Amino acid sequence: MAKLEDFKKLEIKIAKILEVKDHPNADRLYVVTVDLGDSQRQLVAGIKGSYANKEELVGKQVAVLVNIDPASLRGVESQGMLLAASSDSGITILTTDKEVKLGSIVK
Repeated sequence: MAKLEDFKKLEIKIAKILEVKDHPNADRLYVVTVDLGDSQRQLVAGIKGSYANKEELVGKQVAVLVNIDPASLRGVESQGMLLAASSDSGITILTTDKEVKLGSIVK
């Protein structure tokens, strides 16, 4: 079982999706630009199957894991991880129900 200290090691912040583009080398991935308030990051997210309309994602406030090493996914660098839940019906990104300050820490 994980301890509270393990959770505290994760730095999860609220970001706003600014742009969503098709990944140039993968059919199931998007390249997502997010605003964390003090910086912008590029994320690669495997959510295309559940969000065929890229424009519905733009402007949403989402939870992003920011203290993770950058990773190259099919040749494109991802500088964090967009948090989502998956079920039999597909993937749902984790969003806020109210507007909050960008960069707010998820506790």
